[in-house]
Amino acid sequence: MENSPLDTLVAKVEATDRDFGSNAHITYSFSEVPEDVLRSFKLNKHTGELTIVGMTDYEEISSYEMHIKATDGGGLSAYCKVIVDIEDENDNAPEISITSITSPLPEDSPPDTVVALFSVTDVDSGDSGRTACTTEVNLPFVLKPTENNYYQLVTQQPLDREQASEYNITITATDRGSPRLTSTRILHVEVSDVNDNPPVFEKPFYEMQLRENNIPGLLINSVHAVDLDTAQNAKVTYSLLPGKVNDGPTSSYISINSETGNLYAIRSLDYEEVKDFQVTVRAVDSGSPPLSSEVPIRVQVVDENDNAPFILYPLQNGTSPSNDLVPRGAETGYLVTKVVAVDRDSAQNSWLSYQLLKATEPGLFTVGAQNGEVTTLRPVSNRDSFKQNLIVVVRDNGHPPQSTSATLRILLVDGFSDPYLKSVALPKEETAEEEDPSLTMYLIICLAAISSIFLISVVAFVVIKLQKREKFIGTYNSGANFPVGPDSQENSADPGAGSLSQAYNYEVCLAGGSLNSEFRFLRPLFPVFSVEPPNTQVNPRSSNDSEGVPSHAGESQNIIQVSSAFESY
Repeated sequence: MENSPLDTLVAKVEATDRDFGSNAHITYSFSEVPEDVLRSFKLNKHTGELTIVGMTDYEEISSYEMHIKATDGGGLSAYCKVIVDIEDENDNAPEISITSITSPLPEDSPPDTVVALFSVTDVDSGDSGRTACTTEVNLPFVLKPTENNYYQLVTQQPLDREQASEYNITITATDRGSPRLTSTRILHVEVSDVNDNPPVFEKPFYEMQLRENNIPGLLINSVHAVDLDTAQNAKVTYSLLPGKVNDGPTSSYISINSETGNLYAIRSLDYEEVKDFQVTVRAVDSGSPPLSSEVPIRVQVVDENDNAPFILYPLQNGTSPSNDLVPRGAETGYLVTKVVAVDRDSAQNSWLSYQLLKATEPGLFTVGAQNGEVTTLRPVSNRDSFKQNLIVVVRDNGHPPQSTSATLRILLVDGFSDPYLKSVALPKEETAEEEDPSLTMYLIICLAAISSIFLISVVAFVVIKLQKREKFIGTYNSGANFPVGPDSQENSADPGAGSLSQAYNYEVCLAGGSLNSEFRFLRPLFPVFSVEPPNTQVNPRSSNDSEGVPSHAGESQNIIQVSSAFESY
């Protein structure tokens, strides 16, 4: 057996000699043997025993042939040939030899792609030289045997570099000897990347906040996408998709850094105009073909307290404030009016509180801090001033707070009927202080027009009267008799004879503080002169006679009365 221990007896040669004595004494020796025999075997010259003195390897020499010489004491010799056959033992493990290997291997390689080609050999003989080859389980590879102890390592499943970028495949070869010997070989296979993964954002939806009145160019936040590929396939660039914000392009409100994914505000935003808006960011890798993904982003504009409260009621438009009427005798808690205000800000910046800042009589009215209702703090008495001015401050709850004020005018009256309200006039000193300039101008224009018309009418009347008077005097001087009496007006029936029209006095009455002017039609100022029949005799010079024709002095007196009436107007 190969690999037998040293001093193992292989064989024993024996020679005989029929002589006696020293001639019959035999010694044994090798006769012209190869060097390998001398290294492996030893011959006892006295006993002829052949033993092992070195290692015997079947894979090197499977058979030894040697000649042994036996010599007697007389010098005679005899020869024999010894053949030693080495029996094989399973002392050699199988040997794996790699012929070819593909590494790196593209991850999109189809099934049955040859990864490696190798052979397995065993120098032992018989079953000890027969081998079997296996590999690990749960791998996307499989072994396929071919001719002459060759094997192929092929793919059996799709590869994914993102799950496993490399494989260390262990090949195990086992012979069938006793005991069985095995050998292993590790194949290192790298998987190369292909662009089969799009960029993936860290979040499916982003929400960001930006305070209004921001500085243009301010960093809002950033987005980040990860690509599981490598090298160029994993290089991601960012861009904004086209969109609209308040009928304007998205690019006019926000921008993005294509390399870092940082989002910047381009303009200063106003919460009252834009409360929030949504944009879409696209991430694209640099593979071939490029892959991309998108994510929506909602930007919320955070309100700042940049708007003061606005008074809706009563209107504060620069004109005279409206009057709120309160009856004298109103009890405590009487609701006078309500200040209504709004704030364009939101949340606590729009929470409003009301405060009475100034009042004509501070103890008479109060304002609800939350609802702005103006109520009486005590009963209204006759001693309270007719006009009450209040200044109400409306303040928001922002930081810092902003405020505005409203002016209210309250009139304390005795009733609410329409006729009474029309006749209510402010005291002269108050009217003079609070008179509307435009209303005063209109009154002046109207009064001037009416006065002009009246003057023209009076002048025309005087002229006509004088003309008729002159005609009357001429007729009188010519000798005509005109009886005058209290019944002359009623008895006058001859329009051809002529009659003097009655003169009337007009008195203009203007009510103080009122827009209504009232003209009163009064009694006739001049007597009526009627022309009597020609046979009537009248003494023109009897001025004291009630039935006579008035004298020139009477005529002058009547004219003076007209002038006095005009002057009194």
